[in-house]
Amino acid sequence: MTNPNINPALMPPGVGGVAPVSTPPAPPKTKPTSGPSFGDVLAKETSSLQFSGHAIQRLQKRGIEMDPQTLQRLEGGVARAAGKGSRDSVVFVDNTAFVVSVKNNTVITAMDRSNLREHVFTNIDSAVIA
Repeated sequence: MTNPNINPALMPPGVGGVAPVSTPPAPPKTKPTSGPSFGDVLAKETSSLQFSGHAIQRLQKRGIEMDPQTLQRLEGGVARAAGKGSRDSVVFVDNTAFVVSVKNNTVITAMDRSNLREHVFTNIDSAVIA
């Protein structure tokens, strides 16, 4: 006879006449997918600098050229600002000033040298010369 104070459901498997619990079968192994991993895609999408619609209009209207070297220097300036904890910054690349939301990794507007005269930058917490 079993002890009435012992609950058989709390007994370890194989002790006291309780049948061991079977383990569920392992899930089938899946084949790795081809192409870049999710982490690679996420890193690429979050690291590349975005341009707002306003910034694109200003670049076109003011005839500001964005060659790969300029873009690389701009991204480097934004990265340096981010490394210092900046949230909104003006990044100077040659004769162009880019107002950038560092926390959103987005260029808000751009001005060439002729539009910089008597212009006041507001709501920025840093300036970077790239």
